[in-house]
Amino acid sequence: MTIVRLDQDFTRWGELLALILAAFASMNGRIDPPSSALKLTTESLAEKARAEIGHVVLDGEKLIGCLFLRPETDCLYVGKLAVLPEVQGKGLGKRLLAIAEETAASLGLAALRLETRIELTDNHAVFAAWGFSRTVEKAHPGFARTTFVEMRKVLASRTRTA
Repeated sequence: MTIVRLDQDFTRWGELLALILAAFASMNGRIDPPSSALKLTTESLAEKARAEIGHVVLDGEKLIGCLFLRPETDCLYVGKLAVLPEVQGKGLGKRLLAIAEETAASLGLAALRLETRIELTDNHAVFAAWGFSRTVEKAHPGFARTTFVEMRKVLASRTRTA
């Protein structure tokens, strides 16, 4: 398995979109509003990769996972963490989050932030096991009830030596 940072040479947008849709398919019909993944196109995904820090995981030539990171004022936002269903539960998500932690440290950011839907309690448990804590409940525009939770992981401070 190889984890590669997306750059201008990456052209496999259709495959990456298919990976994200497959990884998020189990949410269809379980979450309301529907996942923003359903609105992605190859063009919007390419734009996302230009605006954010993207990584893909390759098993040989097959795309099996991805991660998008967006620096914010006090943290690194973790978005579109996706792993193909047939390889979930094998530690790949945790490996991708290690890359997020390394990226945050290199940018001088002391925390990771992510959002997960209120209905996906299994995701809440996984992220909690990985060191994330629930920080706030929020609602999508037009919803009076909580639709997602924000979770944060404060990173251990690393002192740099010369």
